[in-house]
Amino acid sequence: MIIAVDFDGTLCENAWPGVGEPNTALIDFLIKRRTQGDKIILWTMREGKPLLDAIYWCHEHGLQFDAVNDNLKEQKEKYHNNPRKVYADFYIDDHNIGHFPGQQERFF
Repeated sequence: MIIAVDFDGTLCENAWPGVGEPNTALIDFLIKRRTQGDKIILWTMREGKPLLDAIYWCHEHGLQFDAVNDNLKEQKEKYHNNPRKVYADFYIDDHNIGHFPGQQERFF
């Protein structure tokens, strides 16, 4: 499975341009999924130094990525292209977590 995950408001509390408190439940979930063979893509609007800060922060919390704002190497080779849209089986973003009608709690 390929999981694309946002940073601000998802892996951590939104404190743009800084970095907020970690969402440890989600970080632990993603670390576990990666050890089970899933691929994790950091999928964020950050670029430049704020992006590097986010990547470093994630590494400090034990979370590493198979790609950052990019498709996996395997996907690029399989389809012989690299479209702007990042391909994943599952997308985790603060704009979709816990925002389903009738749902009060967050998943992570």
